[in-house]
Amino acid sequence: MIIGSGPAGLSAAIYTAREGFDPLVIGGSDAGGQLLLTTEVENMPGFPDGIQGYEIIDLMRKQAKKFGARFIDEDVSGVDLKSRPFRVTVSGNVYEADSLIVATGAKARMLGLESEAEYMGKGVSSCATCDAAFFKNKDVLVVGGGDTAMEDASFLTRFVRSVTIVHRRDAFRASKILQDRVLSNPKIKVVWNSAIEEIKGDSKVVISARIKNLVTNEVTETPIAGVFVAIGYVPNSKIFEGQLAIDEQGYIIKSGEVGTGVEGVFVAGDVSDRTYRQASVASGDGVKAALQARRYLMEKA
Repeated sequence: MIIGSGPAGLSAAIYTAREGFDPLVIGGSDAGGQLLLTTEVENMPGFPDGIQGYEIIDLMRKQAKKFGARFIDEDVSGVDLKSRPFRVTVSGNVYEADSLIVATGAKARMLGLESEAEYMGKGVSSCATCDAAFFKNKDVLVVGGGDTAMEDASFLTRFVRSVTIVHRRDAFRASKILQDRVLSNPKIKVVWNSAIEEIKGDSKVVISARIKNLVTNEVTETPIAGVFVAIGYVPNSKIFEGQLAIDEQGYIIKSGEVGTGVEGVFVAGDVSDRTYRQASVASGDGVKAALQARRYLMEKA
C-alpha cells in the first residue's frame, strides 16, 4: 500500500505495479500534492518546453494505472503499524498490506490571505528554486525571517532585479551566516516590523502588494511581480504520531535512505525531506522506496 499521490507516491506506484505487486494507492481528498498548486514546470527532466504541474500528475497516474495500480482518493483516518499485516483505515474501511510506503508530502505554511490563494501560481509561490526563473529582471518580495527566507532571497538575486524581504519582527531568526549574506547583498532590502496585507493583480499576474507596518499601522503599496512565501513547511505526518519516529518539526525520521525503523514501512518525498523539496527528488525517493519494498516482500515470501 502507498499513502500519498504526489510524485513520490506515484513513482512508487509505477514501479510496484509494473512488477506485479498490486499496489493500492490511498491518494487523499487532495490527490496530487503540491504540483497541483504549480502552473508551468520548467525543470522537470524530459520536458524541454515545460509542462503544467497537473499534467505531470495526470501522466504519472495514468502510467501507474496502466500497470495495475488501484486508487482510493480519500483521506486516511488511522494507521496501525504495530500489527501484521499493517492496517490503514479510510472512511471507516480497513485495508491491510504487507508493506507500506509513506509519501504523504508536506504543505507550505501560507499567509492565509484570500488574495494569496487567488494568485497562487500567478506570481505567488512557496518555492524559490522552482519558480525563480520566471521572474528574471523583475522585483519580488520574500516573506519570512528564518533560514529558508534567507536562502530563498539569496537564490532569487541570481535572477531578479531586486528582492524585498518583509518580516514581522525587527530581527531575523535565521543563522548568522545567512543573515550576513543577505544584509550585505546590494540587491536585497528589508522591510522590518511589517506584514503583507493584500496581494493585488490584474486577475492573471501579481502587480503589487499592500504592506502594513505593524508598529505605525501605515500601509504602503509596493509594485512587484512576485511574492515568495518562506515561513516554513508542515509535513503531513500527524497520522503517524506514535507509530513512526518524527522530529520536532514533524518530518518522519529516516532509517537509511528510505527506511523508517519499522520493518516493511518505507518513506519517500517531502514528508521526510527538509532540504530539497523538489518533484524530481521526491520521485527518486519513490523509486527507492518501491525497490526496497520489493526486496522486503521477496525476502519475506
